[in-house]
Amino acid sequence: MLQGPLLASERRRALDLPRVSVSSRERGDLVMLGIGGFTPLAGFMSSADWRSVCLDMRLESGLFWPIPITLSTDTPTADAIRLGSDVALVDQGAGEIVATMRVEEKYRPDKALECREVFKTEDSAHPGVAMVLAQGDVNLAGTVQVLSEGGFATQYPGLYLTPAQTRAAFEAKGWANVAAFQTRNPMHRSHEYLAKVAIEVCDGVLVHSLLGNLKAGDIPADVRTRAIGVLLEKYFVADTVMQSGYPLDMRYAGPREALLHALFRQNYGCAYQIIGRDHAGVGSYYGPFDAHHVFDQLPAGALETKPMKIDWTFWCYRCGGMASDRTCPHAPEDRLLLSGTKLRKLLSEGSEVPAEFSRPEVLDVLRAYYAGLDEKVEITLSGHSAR
Repeated sequence: MLQGPLLASERRRALDLPRVSVSSRERGDLVMLGIGGFTPLAGFMSSADWRSVCLDMRLESGLFWPIPITLSTDTPTADAIRLGSDVALVDQGAGEIVATMRVEEKYRPDKALECREVFKTEDSAHPGVAMVLAQGDVNLAGTVQVLSEGGFATQYPGLYLTPAQTRAAFEAKGWANVAAFQTRNPMHRSHEYLAKVAIEVCDGVLVHSLLGNLKAGDIPADVRTRAIGVLLEKYFVADTVMQSGYPLDMRYAGPREALLHALFRQNYGCAYQIIGRDHAGVGSYYGPFDAHHVFDQLPAGALETKPMKIDWTFWCYRCGGMASDRTCPHAPEDRLLLSGTKLRKLLSEGSEVPAEFSRPEVLDVLRAYYAGLDEKVEITLSGHSAR
């Protein structure tokens, strides 16, 4: 990320460059490139890197990378750009110039191949597949100079932190061994349990919440992070957990996205990534523990951040508390299975939420959000969330 006089100079230069519009997903990727979240990437992937990542989860150089980081545009825009020239990248939502880019290659990706390999489906009902299919037909590759953090620092002051800032915070707290808890949902009792299991064996837990765009029906970041903040304040020991956010949109890529989460948590300073049921999944596209198994398929040394795998978690009425398949001997009828989708469905319908499902202070925040919605999105239970 450019700073000071270099930033001011590049912003002036960018005003006279040809412009390429970037989507919300691409804006988030740009911010991660700029703040070091995607280190060692320096820009958007070439055709060789794109293909190698899709097929083998590694860059052409052999370095592990699980998901393509690409920039697309339409054919007329691509045809007008000369290789080796610079362009200004403009946030299509805000109209802000967020980066400049030296265009080193133009290529047409095989979208079907990307969907099959990364998402394990070509079904356009999958939100990640729909995102890829909606992209332009031409990818632009090249190094970038990032000029803006996309409004995240302003919108989420004190919550949006760069990798350098989280590492500094861990050092100040004396945390040498940190576990990351990934979430795109408010934390219900199962999430609370996972984080507390990690606290038992680590110096602290980073509750790392996605701040970018989600699919319809998911709870937006400002509401989610308020609910998480209340939970951490009321039900966690001080200085065992901290909340932060990162600027990506959700891809819903299941196992591949779990690997990406672990990879960029290396840059944020985390030794472990908590991996529960159906991490980064959607619907019934992935098995409940595919994101566990994918880590076992990696070559030695591919990732420094290690998975902290935790089994099915639930409230057991006979145990009288939260438990997992590894700790609870009781029958399914004694268990209340928890999921973010179930919680959203109950709240969206105004139904009663069992006390064993979520803390009352969290529910107060979420009920206020749903009561203020002008238009409700129907939540459908499918896959593991329907159990």
